[in-house]
Amino acid sequence: MFWVVFVTTPGPNAVNCISNGMSRGFVRSLPAVAAILTQASLFLALSAFGVTALLAASEMAFWIAKLIGAAFLIYLGVRGWITATRPVVQHDVPAGGVYWRAFAIAVINPKSVAGYLAAFSQFVQPDVPIGPQMWVIVPTALTLTACSYLTYTALGAGLGRAAMGAVFNVWFRRSMAVCFVIYGVLLGASQPSGSR
Repeated sequence: MFWVVFVTTPGPNAVNCISNGMSRGFVRSLPAVAAILTQASLFLALSAFGVTALLAASEMAFWIAKLIGAAFLIYLGVRGWITATRPVVQHDVPAGGVYWRAFAIAVINPKSVAGYLAAFSQFVQPDVPIGPQMWVIVPTALTLTACSYLTYTALGAGLGRAAMGAVFNVWFRRSMAVCFVIYGVLLGASQPSGSR
């Protein structure tokens, strides 16, 4: 249940999936979902080895990563706001470009570090070997993650087909852009847990 709530709560990844679905269609947006699954796999592995706990404990590293992430999200939001009035054109962006943009958004998502730390602090038992636990946690987490972001992408594709060229499309695209800016500002303004 924790992971269901974790991956279905809208955040930058969901906004990106919806935006991709609207502008590129479902199939051409799948590299972004693959990028989120790559990030999830990486963070699960790093959490299993305790690396994310070390990163979270280093206030300077966390602060630098936080500011870079905030600037990137705000940039995406401002750019999305400016381009919202332009007709949606299926640009021939290579799948690699879609993948790496989504991967960057997923990695800087502040919810990720907190979520993976919470998952491992709550559900991994220190007195039981980590291997058998990972055989349960990893497939469950990745399946739920895939289902969630495939759904967001399908939602965006459906909205794109329904609203292509309409006033609603501009309004919705600007709403997505504002979400990126809000996430960026919240990320930049957030305080490390140790300083509260």
